[in-house]
Amino acid sequence: MKLGAIEHHSKSDSSPVTIADYAAQAIVASRLSERLDEFILVGEEDAHTLRAHGNEGLAASVAATVSTVWNNAKTEEVLDAIDLGNHDASASSYWTLDPIDGTKGFLRGGQYAISLALIEHGEVVLGVLGCPNLSDDFDRPFSDPDPHGCLFYASNGNGSWVLPADNPRTLARQIDANHENDVRRMRVCESVEASHSRLDDTARVVKFLSASGTSARLDSQCKYAVVARGQADAYLRFPTQQGYMEKIWDHAAGKILAEETGVIVTDVYSRPLDFSCGAELKANRGVLCAAPGFYGPIREAIQKLALYP
Repeated sequence: MKLGAIEHHSKSDSSPVTIADYAAQAIVASRLSERLDEFILVGEEDAHTLRAHGNEGLAASVAATVSTVWNNAKTEEVLDAIDLGNHDASASSYWTLDPIDGTKGFLRGGQYAISLALIEHGEVVLGVLGCPNLSDDFDRPFSDPDPHGCLFYASNGNGSWVLPADNPRTLARQIDANHENDVRRMRVCESVEASHSRLDDTARVVKFLSASGTSARLDSQCKYAVVARGQADAYLRFPTQQGYMEKIWDHAAGKILAEETGVIVTDVYSRPLDFSCGAELKANRGVLCAAPGFYGPIREAIQKLALYP
């Protein structure tokens, strides 16, 4: 099916996947394989659907998209590149990729991200977050796609940095979180999709703390970047389904990007996000990402409201 000019279909969990998801995974996986002697990639997508009988046209569309940056890419080569991301997350060192994080945002022309991270012995040590529609201008609404976008990167102990997504050879600028602590002015960002987080619980926390800062809703790990650069003070993700487990590729790059600016990232019980349990954050529930002056009050509000005692 198509939405506008973007061809996509639904996966088994009803979430959309587009030709861009497949194409981005193929390109990133191919580039990693060219530059690294050995690598293991845990990606969100696989080529199973594209290889199925009757989907030859969809596979050809993906290959055509990839060919815009990979000259003369053949369909089978592209499908094989996508499947380079079909490893499990049991190795001591591996990369994890979400080729289009926030696919619904991508479809509606909103915020989305390309997320790549390196995990070693259960710890995120490097992250890259491409946010093509996110503006460097804090006054530009998130609903207004920026023509340049932002490319963020961070590594363990070396801070977080940003440069224009359309000009990555520009000198990068280090970013920093908000280090104020006036909770009444706290600005929260949250998911656009109500199915991704309990927005009513976020509203209860904000009301409990008498916070009057302007809140924002946007898709994808861009929320981590927005907190990391001080444009917002917290990102709250309260799970909507009992037993739901977050995926590592939805949080790895954003986590290290935020933490390298001083932001605190845990689950709603204040437990560090544990990336040693495979492709899911099985030891965690939800996400609490907040600048240091706001983390404590938010956690106290969660406890006093008995949201997650």
